[in-house]
Amino acid sequence: MQLNPYGEDAVNLASALANRRPEHAAELADRCSAAGLLMERPVTADDLGRAQAALDAWEAIVDAAGEQERADLLNRMLAKAAAFPRLTSHSGTGWHLHYRDTEEPLGSVLFTLFAVGTSLHLAGRGMHRLRRCEVTECGAAFADTSRTGRQRYCSQRCANRDAVRRHRARAAAT
Repeated sequence: MQLNPYGEDAVNLASALANRRPEHAAELADRCSAAGLLMERPVTADDLGRAQAALDAWEAIVDAAGEQERADLLNRMLAKAAAFPRLTSHSGTGWHLHYRDTEEPLGSVLFTLFAVGTSLHLAGRGMHRLRRCEVTECGAAFADTSRTGRQRYCSQRCANRDAVRRHRARAAAT
């Protein structure tokens, strides 16, 4: 997975995994691979546990009360994930940065990827661009990657559901 300047790939992977947590190491491997993350080592139960811890830390950032709390939580995550960036070119993907040691297991890779990617996303796009879906019964975490920065829903499905609900409420009020 290549990190773009906004960290979009990393935060989208974090939200996908947080909203439907993998139950097995094999599922974690499959979903990360499907997202474009190259698996350089076998995925273990330890990786699953570390990924769950990374998702817990990431969701705390999503749910932070304000920008300063969000920054403080993210800085703590970055401190735990500290690794110097390295240029790498593997599997014909071209030269790009990896923020990890070459022999890191997947769970640690995800922790670092979520921390760095979320930092890039928020610093590049705005500290408000990480939130929960406004549909009460949904509550899924998502990264706002919209052009305007006013995304309120995790998906078009939830946006449509809320529009129908508002329409029906107005119709019932008249």
